[in-house]
Formats: sequence, C-alpha cells, structure tokens
Amino acid sequence: METNRDSGDKIERVLGIYSKLMSGAVINKAEEALTYGVNERSIQRDIDDIRDYLESSEAEDIVNSVIYDRSVKGYHLEQIYRLKLTNPEILAICKILLDSRALPKKEMKELLDKLVESCVPKENQKLVSNLLKNEKFHYVEPRHKTNYLENLWTIGQAIRQCRYIEFSYKRLKDKKTVRRKVQPLAIMFSEYYFYLTAFIEDEEVRKDFDVINDSFPTIYRLDRIKNLTVTDETFHIPYSSRFEEGEFRKRVQFMYGGKLKKVKFTYSGYDIDAVLDRLPTAEVISEENGIYTVSAEVFGDGIDMWLRSQGNFIGMINPS
Repeated sequence: METNRDSGDKIERVLGIYSKLMSGAVINKAEEALTYGVNERSIQRDIDDIRDYLESSEAEDIVNSVIYDRSVKGYHLEQIYRLKLTNPEILAICKILLDSRALPKKEMKELLDKLVESCVPKENQKLVSNLLKNEKFHYVEPRHKTNYLENLWTIGQAIRQCRYIEFSYKRLKDKKTVRRKVQPLAIMFSEYYFYLTAFIEDEEVRKDFDVINDSFPTIYRLDRIKNLTVTDETFHIPYSSRFEEGEFRKRVQFMYGGKLKKVKFTYSGYDIDAVLDRLPTAEVISEENGIYTVSAEVFGDGIDMWLRSQGNFIGMINPS
C-alpha cells in the first residue's frame, strides 16, 4: 500500500523530471534512478505518466512529446508546431480549387468539406462554408467525370521510386486506345486537367513523333489513363539529365509538347503584365506608343493557341 510519503516522493520526482525535460535536458533512466533512490522501472513509469499528461493537455498550436534518442541514450522533449491555415488562407485555397474545375462534383465537394473541417477552427467553419456554398452549388464538373485521385497517388509513388508504369491511353487526335510503357517524370496541372509527363523508349512508337530523339517528355492527361500498373522494373536518369518540371512549365502552353523555340510578337493590349504572367520566359524587348515587342522561349505549338486567343492585340508573330 502506497503511503503519503511514497506519494509525495513520486510527485516530487515526476515534477523534477518534468522540469528537466521542459528546460531541454536529456533524461537518463539510470542516472535519475540513482538520484532519487529508486529502480529504473519507477523512472520509466514516471516518464510514461509525463507522456500521458502532455498528450492530454496539448496546446492549440504545439504538440509536446517525450522521445527516446538512442544517440544520447536518453529521453528529451520534442515540440512540434501545428501549422494551421488561417481562415483567409483556407478560403483562398478552396476558391482556387473551385475555379480549377479539376475534379468531379462529388470528389470536389468531399475535398472542400475535409479542408474546411480539418483546417478551420470549429467556430468559423460555418462562416467559411457559407462563403463557399453558392459556388459549390453551381460547380460545373469536367465533362470526363473521372475520379483519378488513386491514379494520381499511384503515379506519384512510381515517380518517387523510379519505376516504369504501363497503362492504356485514349489519344485525342484519332480517339484510338493505345498501350504505353513509360518512365514517369512529373505530375502537372494546367487548364482544368492533371497531366503526366514521361519518357517513352519504344522506338516503334517514337518513329511517329513530330520530334525524333526528342529529349523532352511526352504528355498524357490523367483522366484518359486506364488500367494503370506499376512494374517492378526501375530506371535511372543521371542528375545532370534530370527533368525539371518547373523549367518545363515555364515554357509549355496548354500542355502541348514539341520543339523548343522562340517566338517574337507585338502586343497592343491594355495589360502587358497579363502577357508576362502567362509566359514566364517572356521579355519585353521594346515599347513604343503603348505597343510592346515581346520575345519568349516556348515548347511546341500550344503558344499558337494562346496568341490567336488575343485577337487584334497580337501582331507581327515571328517564330524563330
């Protein structure tokens, strides 16, 4: 039976160990057992009690945990700061998601609800939900109505592990379904759709490409990928030859691949910033009477679609 003195000794011991942990000290069970005149099992129980207390009294933004570190053969306190999104941040993210129209209606609604519930304090959840309510109700889902989130994750894992993937793909140009085996490189998003960029090695397939021995990847819309499998076969791309999606993204329009080229044109519209934001590689060569001469480095023919969309604001288009 535990006496008052034993109870008082335990409280003093636990508070002492707790104070050391909070001050950043490393707790060694053998040393603490010697200090307090108890066995190591008692110290272990004290540490477990402290763990339980910390777990039950977590602050809003900080998680405290007692961790055993083998390198120092002792326990220390680890503080993890919860990075919660603010109300304006989560509202902005939800608005961007809605405008992207990237997912079928059911999946979009579930994703938005989860974001609000997990990132917004309970007292503000209704407010944020009300600000999204009208757009959610009138949300227009993509015509393909395909839920490809599992494929998105599977491809992401294959990219990380450098594994070949195989899939059936419905081509846009002739509506034929073909089988492909590729080296997945990156997942990208543009104009309502997610895309896979990948290297394809099949020479029989490559002979029909516009650019033979092209060092740049082929592009596949994720919603058109079916019967996806990840193989056990791995590939290796030297670091010096690695694919940099950030640099590729700067130069590709509407996810149309092709040769790397430069275009030069004049722009007489109202907002040159809109052009420079659309074409991250663009540079203003000159400006005279509100007419800008612009040069940009781009991949493929997707740039032609954008230039035509600007109507009379664009002139003197000179690819080089």
